[in-house]
Amino acid sequence: MTKSVVAVVRTSPDTVLDDIVRACELAGMEAVLDRRAGTILKDNISWHFPFPGANTTPWQLEGAILALRKHGFGQIACVQNKTVVTNAFKGEDLNHYLPVFRGYDIPVLYNFHDADMRWVEYKPKAKMLALQKIFPDGIRIPEYFVGKNIVHLPTVKCHIYTTTTGAMKNAFGGLLNTKRHYTHTWIHETLVDLLAIQKEIHTGLFAIMDGTTAGDGPGPRTMRPHVKNLILASSDQVAIDAVAAKVMGFDPLGIGYIRMASEQSLGVGDPNDISLVGDDIKDENWGFSVGDNLASMVGDICWFGWLSWAQKLLFRTPLVHLFVFGSECYHDWYRWPLKDRVVFERWLKQTAWGALFRKYASIPVCAAR
Repeated sequence: MTKSVVAVVRTSPDTVLDDIVRACELAGMEAVLDRRAGTILKDNISWHFPFPGANTTPWQLEGAILALRKHGFGQIACVQNKTVVTNAFKGEDLNHYLPVFRGYDIPVLYNFHDADMRWVEYKPKAKMLALQKIFPDGIRIPEYFVGKNIVHLPTVKCHIYTTTTGAMKNAFGGLLNTKRHYTHTWIHETLVDLLAIQKEIHTGLFAIMDGTTAGDGPGPRTMRPHVKNLILASSDQVAIDAVAAKVMGFDPLGIGYIRMASEQSLGVGDPNDISLVGDDIKDENWGFSVGDNLASMVGDICWFGWLSWAQKLLFRTPLVHLFVFGSECYHDWYRWPLKDRVVFERWLKQTAWGALFRKYASIPVCAAR
């Protein structure tokens, strides 16, 4: 059996762009994407504030563009989504994506703007584990995604509902509309269904995962950032998530979405069946743990606990706005100004990655190299 390949490259701020290109080449990006098709860059804005480890980094975005252009991929566009708690426009500004888009002339499309793309009903060929039950009136996806390559740009971090989050979870915002919170009780099954759909609609799938600063704790927003200096890349979305989970200190097959996707033959979740190329990480175990915060405790009660029976009332009626308001208050009005901004500013001043992040805001993007 041919093993899935995951490239692992140790990196530094001085070499990160070349290292991302190298990781893409080691993972065979040029062989799995279709040069005749357009390519979607799907970044990950888990929080519009620039908390380290939470969001696609500007060098990750730039490195992906360099790798694609080096190997003759044109028609590159970035697609943004919004969530009930995250502002895409604020996120791409505060995370310094705008200089990259301008410097490389990359158009940005928004899957919540009718002028950019329309949502159409899609009938999957694969048997769905959850989506057809969650959306009995039909599964809808952006028509723009069909017939294009997609390159996912997640980070190495924990997640309160899925233990870890990476390439597979990155499809969540792009392929499902703002009603995707309906799926949280069945989130692992949903991620497997979305990967099956991606394999049907995309001409090629690839992921570049940034572990330069990784997120430990109750992610995907409020975490403990740790500088780890790693870049991962793979065409197997399951395998790259499995490798990231293992290096964080988790059992990949103990995580529902990785195990189920592997059982459905959508990728490889067993580390023994994954070929690591590049740098040696066999002894890496970061000992990460998820834990809880106020938002996750409320979510656990509503999605998985004693209030789960009432989720249609709580989340499919105007009552949902109370939870949206509560999340905004907790994350944007309490956590950021009183706790997490201090963490961000310390990272900005005391780490080499923080210094590189500042460069993306102050000088032309091509000079940041």
